[in-house]
Amino acid sequence: MFHRLLSVVRRQRTGRGWQNWSSGRSGASAAEAHSVALPAQAQVVICGGGIMGTSVAYHLSKMGWKDIVLLEQGRLAAGSTRFCAGILSTARHLSIEQKMADYSNKLYQQLEQETGIQTGYIRTGSIFLAQTQDRLISLKRINSRLNVIGIPSEIISPKKVAELHPLLNVHDLVGAMHVPEDAVVSSADVALALASAASQNGVQIYDRTSVLHVMVKKGQVTGVETDKGQIECQYFVNCAGQWAYELGLSNEEPVSIPLHACEHFYLLTRPLETPLQSNTPTIVDADGRIYIRNWQGGILSGGFEKNPKPIFTEGKNQLEIQNLQEDWDHFEPLLSSLLRRMPELDTLEIMKLVNCPETFTPDMRCILGESPLVQGYFVLAGMNSAGISFGGGAGRYLAEWMVHGYPSENIWELDLKRFGALQSSRTFLRHRVMEVMPLLYDLKVPRWDFQTGRQLRTSPLYDRLDAQGARWMEKHGFERPKYFVPPDKDLLALEQSKTFYKPDWFDIVESEVKCCKEAVCVIDMSSFTKFEITSTGDQALEVLQYLFSNDLDVPVGHIVHTGMLNEGGGYENDCSIARLSKRSFFMISPTDQQVHCWAWLKKHMPEDSNLLLEDVTWKYTALNLIGPRAVDVLSELSYAPMTPDHFPSLFCKEMSVGYANGIRVMSMTHTGEPGFMLYIPIEYALHVYNEVMSVGQKYGIRNAGYYALRSLRIEKFFAFWGQDLNTLTTPLECGRESRVKLEKKSSEEIFYMGMDFMGRDALLQQKQNGVYKRLTMFILDDHDTDLDLWPWWGEPIYRNGQYAGKTTSSAYSYTLERHVCLGFVHNFSEDTGEEQVVTADFINRGEYEIDIAGHRFQAKAKLYPVTSLFTHKRRKDDVELSDLHGK
Repeated sequence: MFHRLLSVVRRQRTGRGWQNWSSGRSGASAAEAHSVALPAQAQVVICGGGIMGTSVAYHLSKMGWKDIVLLEQGRLAAGSTRFCAGILSTARHLSIEQKMADYSNKLYQQLEQETGIQTGYIRTGSIFLAQTQDRLISLKRINSRLNVIGIPSEIISPKKVAELHPLLNVHDLVGAMHVPEDAVVSSADVALALASAASQNGVQIYDRTSVLHVMVKKGQVTGVETDKGQIECQYFVNCAGQWAYELGLSNEEPVSIPLHACEHFYLLTRPLETPLQSNTPTIVDADGRIYIRNWQGGILSGGFEKNPKPIFTEGKNQLEIQNLQEDWDHFEPLLSSLLRRMPELDTLEIMKLVNCPETFTPDMRCILGESPLVQGYFVLAGMNSAGISFGGGAGRYLAEWMVHGYPSENIWELDLKRFGALQSSRTFLRHRVMEVMPLLYDLKVPRWDFQTGRQLRTSPLYDRLDAQGARWMEKHGFERPKYFVPPDKDLLALEQSKTFYKPDWFDIVESEVKCCKEAVCVIDMSSFTKFEITSTGDQALEVLQYLFSNDLDVPVGHIVHTGMLNEGGGYENDCSIARLSKRSFFMISPTDQQVHCWAWLKKHMPEDSNLLLEDVTWKYTALNLIGPRAVDVLSELSYAPMTPDHFPSLFCKEMSVGYANGIRVMSMTHTGEPGFMLYIPIEYALHVYNEVMSVGQKYGIRNAGYYALRSLRIEKFFAFWGQDLNTLTTPLECGRESRVKLEKKSSEEIFYMGMDFMGRDALLQQKQNGVYKRLTMFILDDHDTDLDLWPWWGEPIYRNGQYAGKTTSSAYSYTLERHVCLGFVHNFSEDTGEEQVVTADFINRGEYEIDIAGHRFQAKAKLYPVTSLFTHKRRKDDVELSDLHGK
């Protein structure tokens, strides 16, 4: 098998670049491929012989798995990989994407030496141009993040740009970012080198073999059906690129993989009169919507136009991707942009306009991970035109996941389970990718929102809230109010306001926060994930005691804040659970946890007909009544005493509100402010909302949105899953020891010393050895809210001048009148860079700065828990940041 692969590699490398890749294979070799019998069984079957499939095979074999079969329906590297522009760029907005690209860069650099196959790797560096100050700010934010993870980069002047690339017109630039270690490669050759190395490690590779569908039994992969027979297997990896969507739906139990292809154009030119040097820097002119790289002494240039052309919506298949039709009219705006940037190209002969499909996802992030419905079914696809940059790193993380049960980094932002079936509509995907493709080069300021595929999931109150000025954002397809625009505000100006500085909604959110603290506000939080777990006996309690870190054997009506941990002690979910009855529990989780949490529970719950898990998210509208007058509103509506003596904190009770019965009222608000959550059967939602607003008028009631909620929860040091907490964060690292009961006891006061919960052993070990990071609150000291750039998330944290971590979330505290950031502090050894134990004393002894786009602001650090950092109505300069403790 390996010798046949090498002959394929040598034959396909005879041409220059990818121009000759469309030539067919000889009849003899094709017959040879058809004559090879497939193995009857394997541990892993990988579908797709492009950069993703070969990377997964390479890394699995490196980690010791040998019984692997890779199937390719056409020829190796003959799909999108063949047409890839070959630009490897580490300059990404997401930390996980930066790490994937950095790993890919290092891997490709040594691959030729490892395999003997030329990969075309040339370190050229990249220059990212800025035509506007906002673009330069965006680059400065990326630059500061690259530097702290060891990727060299710097902000440079237009003059320096001209020195590095003399052919560029720089008159309209305000600056640029130079990343000197970026590279270019021949993407197809990288894939072939990875396949060669995998083959040498025992991976069996078969081309001209199509996967028809994946066989599934009892929610577990059992094999694959191909056009050449069946292969029994334990794991299947879908790396089918643009065909991953159709392949997922073809299974006996369909797997939703939301992606869609668009046409992508780039041109190739003849060599310049003085051919470009091979190490000429790659140019990314995002404001001009184009990229430019050297290609055999000439130019390869493409881009991401504002009006992309989606293709294959009907699922049209091609064994190998042939060059699609040229469309010079469509490409003309990008060509004009190229000629403005490089005027000397005006007389250069263009060889070809390449049109090839690229695959995009609904949120511009690749898809990686295991199916929530079928165990053993893994996916790596949807690269959003960054396949060569992410290929090495993404293949490594997926292989780690399969071999070890989890990847070495937090990959939630890429996890397949961030999507649900609601994102798999062909119409939705077609419309969304038409927005996504141009967004790749659009300037993305904080808190921007997608415009397509909206109003997909809405609360019954949507129209009422919209009529009252609600401005919306989307989470997991659910519309959620950001804030409410008063009648006297200029709505159009607010919608068009996009900035890295103080936003135009600042005063609106301030008034909502003030109302939450002084009167009463209503926030529609219906999007929160809601599950019910019930049983005929004690099964529900027993399984929840195992899956959650806190003690759930509490009296009926009590609410417990707890975490669902993995074996490493990290948060798979952060939630609140109310005990409705002795054998029934109501679980409330973050909105985007709906698929992930369901999959985790189903995976770890026993198959017991007496145990029922039900997703009731759609059954209940959730209203959050926040503020000191919430008790008055609810008392008047229910004719029941709601004071703490009668309705203590963290208590749940079914009540009548207005005319409606069966309202689950909970004394918590997710903000630390007084108030109640109301879980209302949807048929009563409008009635209860109207009654609350009517009765609340005398108490100063108003609507509020999630921006006010964010400000309130961050100033109270409330961490949220998916932003501050993730699968690699333990309760001990974020001050949540009180939500962990290492020795749980029953209602009979009998200690279950032997009762274990998932993650307990890891927490015990961490408790003994100490933690290596701590979630910390930072209050910016010398920051001017009106004039300075705002912190949003991901800003580097410096302790005593040394890098110590990054912020995870931030908000302006209208009470403190300062910005508050949350983030993890690490203790990196100055000598070795290794992580050391982080103690409370280590946090308290440090002097801190937060880096916002290259400018450092002093900050005071506080550890959880704190009750209050402020006293009422003090002037900003007089605020005393006292060390108060206790919850």
